[in-house]
Amino acid sequence: MIRRKLSLAAALVTATALTLTACSGGDAPAADLTSVSIMAPFLEAQPPGADGAVQKKLEELTGKQVKINWAPNASYEDKTNITLAGSDLPQVMVIQSKSPGFVKNAQAGAFWDLTDKLDKYPNLKTTFPDIQKNASVNGKVYGVFRGRSPMRSAVMFRQDWLDKLGLQPPKTVEDLYKVAKAFTEQDPDGNGQNDTYGITIPKWGALGTNSPYDLIEEWYGAGNRWTERDGKLVPSFETDEFLEADRFIKKMVDEKLINPDFATFDSTKWNEPFFNGKGGIIVDVDSRVSVLVNLFKQADPNNFQNKVGFVGNLEGPDGKLHAHPTDGYSGFLAVPKASVRTEAELDKVLDFLNTMNSKDVAILLNNGIEGVNFKAEDGKAATIKPETPEGKAVTTDIKSYAQLGMNVAGNEFYPVKQPSDYEQQVFDKRTEVMAEDLKSAVYNPAAPFVSETYVAKGAQLDNIVADARIRYLAGQIDEQGLKDAIKLWDTSGGNKVKEEINKLWQDSK
Repeated sequence: MIRRKLSLAAALVTATALTLTACSGGDAPAADLTSVSIMAPFLEAQPPGADGAVQKKLEELTGKQVKINWAPNASYEDKTNITLAGSDLPQVMVIQSKSPGFVKNAQAGAFWDLTDKLDKYPNLKTTFPDIQKNASVNGKVYGVFRGRSPMRSAVMFRQDWLDKLGLQPPKTVEDLYKVAKAFTEQDPDGNGQNDTYGITIPKWGALGTNSPYDLIEEWYGAGNRWTERDGKLVPSFETDEFLEADRFIKKMVDEKLINPDFATFDSTKWNEPFFNGKGGIIVDVDSRVSVLVNLFKQADPNNFQNKVGFVGNLEGPDGKLHAHPTDGYSGFLAVPKASVRTEAELDKVLDFLNTMNSKDVAILLNNGIEGVNFKAEDGKAATIKPETPEGKAVTTDIKSYAQLGMNVAGNEFYPVKQPSDYEQQVFDKRTEVMAEDLKSAVYNPAAPFVSETYVAKGAQLDNIVADARIRYLAGQIDEQGLKDAIKLWDTSGGNKVKEEINKLWQDSK
């Protein structure tokens, strides 16, 4: 699948270049922009209808006819590549990542360079320049990034188990080990059987995808995907701390503190062992806390409190908090040159996106329509009860329309009012913990940079280390085998990747 995408992406560059040649010309005054075409992913079983209430309200707020071509989220990258290879491109495209296909086309001139343009629009001028830099391609901004909370890492645990065993929430990685060991060996559910384990980890091999492995490696001080050592950027897996972290994880695997099927366990079932009383800890994004709380609430509405506890990032063996953030964005909204051909047309499209990033539209895309599916209470969006068919339709549709939200100056919409005081307390604590951890965030210093070699071979290269990491943790190879895989990454093209990344890094200073 990866090779096919890379080959297609390479072919698209030629196709796009021909399109650009055909549409080059003078910068004549643009006609009034009465409609805007957008391609975006939808997240529900069906895309929002063109005659839905959210669509109508969006057109009312923007003063434009908004023509959205919705594509299934699961196949969205394929749809993006196919669209770029064709002749009928939208004026705005949601791009989900700096994929090889996007990077190749952007560098070939398929998308407008917005680096020096966004500051002219008050709602597109970001208050997070570091995140905009992360979203760039070697310093060039090819789209308005879709801002997301940069700090989301948390450790969730069965609070009732912790209380029964008289333990405190973990603060360090050593505490994590002690709690996992107690959850495995001290019968935390009190059923008299040896049928629990500490931590549940699903199948998760890829590097740099915010996996439990990535988080623990960063807590140990290995860095976030890349790290600076001796004046150079190196991959995190080439540090001593990476090996120390994986020794720590392997120790827990060997002592059966982690689910034995971690290498094959389906991530869609991640909540089940926690909820069913088999696995006591999950290391993941903090939003899972509320998902777990809701599971217990559905099972027993009168006795769901204090089943789920959580903390943020954990201190490493060096006594420091190396908190693991994301890059702070989830793709961007880019403008193809094949459909927006002049600077004058681009200005009108950017003016539309400026309106799209206003507070009123942000509330529509993320909360819905006030008086239909929500009402504002104490600065929060409360669901209107009982829910009407119209309200339910709006709530469903905004799960997809939120993909058009940019939030480059922070969230302008309402936080959701939680259904009960207890759930509100949990939500507020999550917000506080993540804000505190953000002060100790260790970002990926190579996030803005795109190595040509990595674009061509990165997925195959990373699989060498990712596969070896899983096999090492599972006991199929020893530590020397893991080290040999890291050397193979170097000699198979990794050294060239490091050379290119470091040149881009030095040139950016």
